[in-house]
Amino acid sequence: MAKAEQETSSFGLIGKNISYSFSKAYFNAKFTSLNLKDHSYENFDLVHIEEFPALINNHKTLKGLNVTIPYKEAIIPYLNSLSKKATLVGAVNTIKFTKNGLKGYNTDVYGFKKSIQPFIKESHKKALILGTGGASKAVAFVLNELGISYKYVSRNPSGNQIDYKGLNREIIGSHTLLINCTPLGTFPDIEARPNIPYEFITSDHFLFDLIYNPEKTAFLLSGERKGATICNGLKMLELQAEKAWQIWNS
Repeated sequence: MAKAEQETSSFGLIGKNISYSFSKAYFNAKFTSLNLKDHSYENFDLVHIEEFPALINNHKTLKGLNVTIPYKEAIIPYLNSLSKKATLVGAVNTIKFTKNGLKGYNTDVYGFKKSIQPFIKESHKKALILGTGGASKAVAFVLNELGISYKYVSRNPSGNQIDYKGLNREIIGSHTLLINCTPLGTFPDIEARPNIPYEFITSDHFLFDLIYNPEKTAFLLSGERKGATICNGLKMLELQAEKAWQIWNS
């Protein structure tokens, strides 16, 4: 029994160009605070999602993984099962290693909802979701739960999505909740920001950026200059991480 208790438990983050991520530092600090000397967390930077099976085969002590841009949807075919919420959302950001194989979960929904709710006002009836990747699906799921209508903004729009070039005073004015789900502005490319007409943002707007490094992205700074309320994704990261930790240990 003593040997089993000493068994190493490793966890990690899979994504692409993820050196900016705070997840590794967050979890390793958590392991230290809990005196879990046999636990470790590392970044697994994958150039292609096809590298995932080899990663699993080469790391036999893995117990759980987080998933970030750009693999929250692409990871799904490699999993054995999905939680109900991950199925409904259509994206996975947490993987648990179980006796029945790899199971995908979505804790972004929990993290985003808990972090955005304190800022929502009666005037926030309509939202623009910037980006259409896996993270945006969790955002859309939460907005549906909160009764907030939304439109996707995309560089390559399909269906009823909006092109960035089509954004104007009327659209920005009527959509007072703007949520950046793109990686634009992530460290070290901190000057980048979504291409929206910032001149039409007012103090009635609320800008939420899923990015947390840097603390204030160019997107958030642009909104702040116009008097808008702003919030970054750090609280969301912490909340979804704690929910992932609960899943791994359940």
